Formats: sequence, C-alpha cells, structure tokens
Amino acid sequence: MMFDPLYYPYASRRNLVYGHRGMVASSHPLATQAGLQILKSGGNAVDAALAVAAALTVVDPANNGVGGDCFAIVSMKGQPLYGLNSSGFSPQLLTRELVEARGEEVIPFQGWLPVTVPGAPAGWAALRDRFGTKALDELFAPAVELSRGYALSPDNAPILNQFTQFFGSHRDPLMREWVKGFNPSGRTFRAGDIYALHDLGDTLARLAATNCRDAYEGELAARIDAYSRETGGTLRKEDLAAYQPRWVQPVSTSFAGHEVWELPPNGQGMTALIALNILEALPLAGAGEVERLHLEMEAMKLAFADALHYIADPAFMRLAPEALLSKDYARTRAAQITGKAQVYAHGTPMRGDTVYFCCADGEGNSISMIQSLYRGFGSGVLVPGTGVCLQDRGACFTMQKGHANVVAPRKYPYHTIIPGFLTRGGEPVGPFGIMGGYMQPQAHMQVMARLLLEGLNPQAALDAPRFCWTEGLRFEMEPSFSPAVIDALRRRGHDITVISGSQYGRGQMILRQGESWAGATEPRADGSVIGF
Repeated sequence: MMFDPLYYPYASRRNLVYGHRGMVASSHPLATQAGLQILKSGGNAVDAALAVAAALTVVDPANNGVGGDCFAIVSMKGQPLYGLNSSGFSPQLLTRELVEARGEEVIPFQGWLPVTVPGAPAGWAALRDRFGTKALDELFAPAVELSRGYALSPDNAPILNQFTQFFGSHRDPLMREWVKGFNPSGRTFRAGDIYALHDLGDTLARLAATNCRDAYEGELAARIDAYSRETGGTLRKEDLAAYQPRWVQPVSTSFAGHEVWELPPNGQGMTALIALNILEALPLAGAGEVERLHLEMEAMKLAFADALHYIADPAFMRLAPEALLSKDYARTRAAQITGKAQVYAHGTPMRGDTVYFCCADGEGNSISMIQSLYRGFGSGVLVPGTGVCLQDRGACFTMQKGHANVVAPRKYPYHTIIPGFLTRGGEPVGPFGIMGGYMQPQAHMQVMARLLLEGLNPQAALDAPRFCWTEGLRFEMEPSFSPAVIDALRRRGHDITVISGSQYGRGQMILRQGESWAGATEPRADGSVIGF
C-alpha cells in the first residue's frame, strides 16, 4: 500500500497525556520510548533525559548530535532550580583576522570556520554525575541499539534526501565527505526505510565507557584534532581538553501569576523574558485577536532589538541581565508601541535546527533540556569513522568590530537554544520548550501567552498558530490564521508572508496538575509524549 505520510487534509486533535509515575516528551517517538524505558527500570527524570539525549543523536541526526551543545534546567524535589550551560567556546586559533584572511565578510554556516567546541557530551556527564542514578552505559544502551537500525520517520526521511543532494553536489570536497558517513549508497529515502549509523553507535558506546571524556581527551578528541589539522580547521585537542560545562543560576520574570524561567547569557532565553515583560505592560485585557497579535509582534521586535545588541558571552556583555529584565525598562519600551508596525533600535536600560525534550518522574523531579548542532547537520564537517558532525555555532558571532558578540578566541557565541521552566509562587509547575533557532524566544512568548493569559491547556497552547519575525517589518505566519486577521495586520504595516513549515518551532511541555503530570507535544513534528 502506498500513501503520502506527510499529507493530512483534515484537522487532527491531540489530547493531553496524563501520568503520575513518570512522563517523557520529545520530538521523536523512539527517543521518547528510550526515556520511558529508563524510567520504568527505576531511573529518575535526569536519567531518562540522558537516554533521550543520546537516542535523539541517532534518530534525529540533522538537528542535534555529539558534536553540538546542550542546555538544561533541572528541578529536583525540594531544591532550587539548577541551570546547566554546556555550550562550547571558539577555538584558540579562531580570530576575526583569520576569517577575513580566508575571504569571508561574515562567518559562514559550513566548513571549519563556524566550528566551536562540542559541549553536549560534557553536559551529559555533568548531569549524570550530579543527579543521575544509573551508569551511562545503561542510559546510552537504547541509543546504541537504535544506531544498528531503525525505521525512518516522515519528517526525517526527506531531510536526509535534502542534505544528500546538498552535500553531495557541494563545491567543497570537505562537505562532500558527509555523504560517505550518512548516505554512502546515495539512496533516496522514504518514511519506514531502515536506517543505521554504526559509527555513531560505536562513538556513543565509547563515550559511555569513559564518562564522555573520549570527546575531550580520548580517541574521538584525537580524531577531531587530526582531521582539523589535515583539512584546514582551527579546532585542536588543546581546545577540547580545556572545555568544562558551566552550572549557572536560571533567571526569571513574573508573568500572569507565575514565574517563567530561562537560562542567562550567552543564551537568548532572556529575549523571551524581555518580551513577556513588555507584554505585561500593554493593554491586553479585552483586546481582540488582531490587536493582541499586533502587540505581541511589536513586543517581540523590541525584545530582539535589545537582545541582539546586548546578549553575548557574559564576560563581554556591557550590561547586567538584571537591567534588561527591569519592569520599569519594559514599561518604557512598551510605551514606544503604537497602532502601526515599526522597526526598533536597541534601547539603553539602567540571537536553527534543534531538539527539545523534557522528562518528569514520580518523585516530583523534572528536567527541561535542549540540544543542537545549530543549522541542519551543523557545519557539515563529518569526522571520518565517528558518525559525528561538528556544530556551526560560531556562525552566531558577528564580524562587527567593537560589538559584544564579535568573534574572538576561546569565546562563547550568542546562543539560540533555550530550555524553559514554569513555577508558581516558587513551587515547580514544570518544564517547557520549543526548538527553532531565533524562533525559540518567539515561541516561548506566544505559548506562555496562550497558556497563562488565555487559559488554554498545554496541548492547545502548543497547537495554536504562531508567527515568526524574520527582520524589519517582516513576519511569517501560519496558514491556520484567518485571512481576515492577516489582512488586518497588513493594514497596520506588517509585511506578512503566509507559509507553512518547520520555522515555527517544535515543542514539548510537562506540567504538574494535581497528583499527576499533564504532557503535551508538538503537532508540527514527529513528537510524542508518554506517561505511566
């Protein structure tokens, strides 16, 4: 029987999922099952998340991997929130002058120039060491098994075909090496085809056996160093050996009777908080749909105007995070909004492809976690024999002299991936997140507005149509918005393109409700949520 696995002509409904002993939500059913397997064997929420993290590198290799970064917010019963920033820094050899010498005006997305140190493996080890109850070899076992062969999903089969064509015809021989590792036969994939990543499975097994030090001081580190030297890269074993993840204090703002939590810079989580602060200062009560959307769109542009100017490696920021999160400052920004669309400059108060997942257990512990290679398959640099693509997070640096986020050696770039968490009166409610590069804070704001202002349930809040600001007055909006709403917004000066696609993010949410957890997952992806 032949049918189109991506054609759904009728509206479909997903119900909330409930469970009291544990819950896992991720962007891929097989990864969700890996986490559930660990929960049912006695693991806690963090153990489950690590199983999901490893499995996603196998079943969604375009969007995350061993060569990328990860962030997490952890809630352990009776303890304050913990934040983990496991983003990598730039190589010691990467300078603005080097980029210019190689003929680039901006840092490209492919090749060695955008490669930064992979932070994800170190982050996995840090989470296991601090909160885990099981060994990494048990937690990674489902991922290793999946690497020997699994059925491709409707979302991921076309992605493999797209990148096979892109990298296979690339003018740079370094990029064409990708095909040897991910599609050596050059086949055209369909949903349901069996796909294996044996080299990646072997790498995950070595990482488990060495508490992930193999990526920084072992065989994988040596292979990365050798390949970089051989093919003109800047990443060296000394950069890898020097890397350590950072435990950070999450930051928050109050909104609609709750506290919304994000991680501090170098991530862009504060962008969502800035936007929520501005929304809080606006007359949303009683606003119609067009007015509400207009105010949300303007608030988001204002938040990005500040975030893209100020957020960087915290050692280079010229402004304390507290200043950007000031309620008084938010009111001054909100006062700039009129009934017409505007382009905003940054103020002066006193910015992909990614996977997001969350897990909760019966003891009341939960984790919000996200990991990424940035763009699809990152830099496209595949380290031979490892199954590891290196991220292109360095493309988030700017080349503008004097900017807080200008490229420099051993520096953390502006980062897009952001896990979220919700509390009420200081008590944990639960984790949430939506992947999607610069869409992420936009989706955080929109989903929190639907959940907390409109009172939608978590699934409905994720189902609701979204807009995506791209630049200037330009927005993309999903076709599920009514034509009348789109026309009214255009009359206000918004430059709107109506288009469907993955740019609106893919999210998950698990929130405490009474004695149980209530879970929701993104209808725009292969996601699944399972509770028990």
